[in-house]
Amino acid sequence: MGTQTRATYRTMAEGTAADYALIDRAEAANNAGLVPRVLKLVEALADGEQAYPVSRLEHSLQAATRAHDDGRATEYIVAALLHDIGDTYAPHAHGAFAAAVIAPYVSERMAWIVKVHPEFQQYYYAPYMGGVRDARERYRGHAWFDDAVEFCEKYDQNCFDAHFVHRPLEFFHPMVEEIFSRDPWVLA
Repeated sequence: MGTQTRATYRTMAEGTAADYALIDRAEAANNAGLVPRVLKLVEALADGEQAYPVSRLEHSLQAATRAHDDGRATEYIVAALLHDIGDTYAPHAHGAFAAAVIAPYVSERMAWIVKVHPEFQQYYYAPYMGGVRDARERYRGHAWFDDAVEFCEKYDQNCFDAHFVHRPLEFFHPMVEEIFSRDPWVLA
């Protein structure tokens, strides 16, 4: 008889200490592969139908490079790199998707900025695409409103420059490792 690889219960209420110890070990092993999976989400931004001046991957690399060059904290740089990872899988909720991925590892402020950035970005393009330019105004008065405006101004709307020389994804790998090695839900 081999080593048990799956819990034996039919309902979670029936689970035993052995079942949950097995699950805990398996989840720890799975979580050890999180960084490569997250980086694959970034790489996937190069795929799909795109009409931007640069690929969404290049856009994200520009955002992260600009944040790094401005001396931003590592979590800010990583958030800039990852802010659009939901474009491929959740195009109508890409900010919430990206925020859900990073929220356990970054400050609440940073996760909020990433979550709402699509509405703040509308300020720049909505009049040309039938949207509401001032969609961000529903957040006016929020403690981090100005932070989200600044993020979009400095690290999003201006990161479509085909002549901008950005750092490669590999440059940011250690920073992504640093952020995702934090204990989840413990503020830095």
